[in-house]
Amino acid sequence: MKLYAPSTIRDIKERYGFKLSKSLGQNFLTDKNIIDRIVESAGIGPEDLVIEIGPGIGVITREAAEYAKKVVAVEIDSNLIPILEETLGDCDNVEVVNRDILKTDVNEIIRNCGENFSGVKVIGNLPYYITTPIIMKLLEDGVNADSITIMMQKEVADRIKAAPGTKAYGALSVAVQYYCTVEAVVNVPKDVFVPQPKVDSTVLRLRIMEEKSVELADRDVFFSCVKAGFGQRRKTLLNSLMGIENITKEGVRQALEAAGIDPSRRAETLNLEEFARLSNEIYSML
Repeated sequence: MKLYAPSTIRDIKERYGFKLSKSLGQNFLTDKNIIDRIVESAGIGPEDLVIEIGPGIGVITREAAEYAKKVVAVEIDSNLIPILEETLGDCDNVEVVNRDILKTDVNEIIRNCGENFSGVKVIGNLPYYITTPIIMKLLEDGVNADSITIMMQKEVADRIKAAPGTKAYGALSVAVQYYCTVEAVVNVPKDVFVPQPKVDSTVLRLRIMEEKSVELADRDVFFSCVKAGFGQRRKTLLNSLMGIENITKEGVRQALEAAGIDPSRRAETLNLEEFARLSNEIYSML
């Protein structure tokens, strides 16, 4: 049975009386080549544990199960659970968990699976409306995984992988690039989904760095600095960084000078290393 075939998806929907939920951003992938690219780019090995976010009817899940030692699929929609029990019934290395990923301790799932895995890979086709919260939750929670390979709205992917000085570069770019190296896998046209979304998608592979590329005196101050800088991105750093609590304009000026950064520059021109240097100087003044 080709789960990705539109006729199969139609048949499953009819037999189970399943209605796709717009509120959950449900769009099922129908292109086998894209499915293969997602699983291959994740680098799943025979001793790996895979955590899948939003399995839908199990299209990517089945493919991942062929390569992995175990797959745990986290699905929020309880109406999909009986469907997944059918479509994945012959996969003895797959476990389906009916939970909201944003309210789930992924590290607890990993721990409960035991320690006999060589690596952990996170994969998924993320609902567009909560892509950023899911990614940042995984990274801020310190998910014990090697990488996160996920499909998302192309516009969000462009922001995540953007370089300094570009229009797409912003707080999300800096945040994800602090935790990960970012690799674009493939662009996905909207016409390979059922139902068809209004925008195209992109698959990114985020390789989580064990040792960050920059050293921070305080992570909270770093992200406060980034948030303030991009919160008023048309303003110069001297003015936008006034949004940081307990710092004066003169303090901002001194921090910029100590970090070797021109006060007239804007946040979008700073690279990760410059943000780190600046936030470390600000931290020393608080």
